[in-house]
Amino acid sequence: MSDAVEIYTDGACSGNPGPGGWGVLIRELDKEDTEISGGEKDTTNNRMELLAAIKALESIENNKEIIIYTDSNYVKDGITQWISNWKKNNWKTSNKKPVKNIDLWKELDNVIQNKKINWKWVKGHDGNEGNEKADFLARSALNNL
Repeated sequence: MSDAVEIYTDGACSGNPGPGGWGVLIRELDKEDTEISGGEKDTTNNRMELLAAIKALESIENNKEIIIYTDSNYVKDGITQWISNWKKNNWKTSNKKPVKNIDLWKELDNVIQNKKINWKWVKGHDGNEGNEKADFLARSALNNL
C-alpha cells in the first residue's frame, strides 16, 4: 500500500428509484480502516454513488494524496471529463438539458477543491476486496433503513 489515502466507494438501490445506501472504505498507511455508510428512503443508484464519493472526500484532509476507486463510470467520467463543460454551459448537458443530480454534482465539485485526487474505475462485483467491502456497507445501509 502506498502512503496515499485509498478510498473505495459504492452505492446501492432497491428499485431505481427506491430505498438506497452508500458505503465507503478508507485505507491509510499505519491506520485502521475507516468504514462509513448511510442511506435514503427514496433515491437512485447514481445519487448513492455520488453521495459515497462526497462523504468520503469530506472526511479527508486537503493535504493528503487520494486515490478513489469507484465502480461507477457515471461518477468517474462525470468528475474527470464532463463537469468542466457542464459548468461552462451553465450546468447543461451537451444536448442542452439540465444536468441530472445537479445538487450532488455541485457538492462533489466543491469538495474536490484543493484536494489531490486520482480517480480510478474498478469493475464491480469482480472480487476486488475494497470494492466488495464498500458494496457490503452500501447494501447494509440500505437494508437498515
